Amino acid sequence: MTRDDQPADDRYRVGEGMEVTLHFTVKLEDGQVVDSTRDKSPATFQVGDGNLPPGFEAPMTGMAAGESGSYTVSPEHAFGQHNPQNVQRLARDTFEEAVEPGMVMSFADPAGGELPGVIASVDERHVEVDFNHPLAGRTLTFDVEILDVRPATTH
Repeated sequence: MTRDDQPADDRYRVGEGMEVTLHFTVKLEDGQVVDSTRDKSPATFQVGDGNLPPGFEAPMTGMAAGESGSYTVSPEHAFGQHNPQNVQRLARDTFEEAVEPGMVMSFADPAGGELPGVIASVDERHVEVDFNHPLAGRTLTFDVEILDVRPATTH
């Protein structure tokens, strides 16, 4: 027995407990591509595994293999707003190597892990390092083509 709001076909749909294989392209407001699987292998993820921000997962809910879409994702649902508190001013002499604005460097976080930071500015005495995600504060366009949807298996 089917309800009126259920699809007539029996294809799997994107939702909790599903593994999704897809091609995607992420673009900035001006159309510049910042990431894409179009020229390489498709991506596979399990819905809710944290590999995609919720704002990228939510628009795909209910889609099936063969379907595609283009969605605008606000900063709040993508990589967050740019947080000025995530920009740190460090003494220049703590850097053993030459640094320039735009460089990405790895820093140790308090827990002993690695944290990427972008050199924002350099003067004679200080270096400003931005620890925000590079796409923080940006509205993004997410183009997606669903290739396969199947129940996730645990290994």
